[in-house]
Amino acid sequence: MSHEGSCHCGAIVVTIEDDPVEASECNCSICRRTGALWTYAPPARVAVNGEGIGYVHGDRVLTLVHCPTCGVITHWSAIDPDYDRMGINLRLFDPQLWEALPRKLVDGASW
Repeated sequence: MSHEGSCHCGAIVVTIEDDPVEASECNCSICRRTGALWTYAPPARVAVNGEGIGYVHGDRVLTLVHCPTCGVITHWSAIDPDYDRMGINLRLFDPQLWEALPRKLVDGASW
């Protein structure tokens, strides 16, 4: 079953093809400031419609994408094209999709 979510203004719509199984909370400098809640999927199982602005930071392994209009972080993608995983901000979706998911702490601050 696919799920559709969007940034606040609706300019970027993200569709995930699978049900998320957990919600990851990262404590890196960006995620702790933005409050993003992540699920992960192969890029082939995710559709992103709309043009975001990419930001590469820190160890330069991923591009964090946000909406140019409302500023909401929508997803991240790996810079390495062979890395078959991307992160999707669950807060784009109806809370019923993610509220009851088990939470996993990702210690991004220590990387």
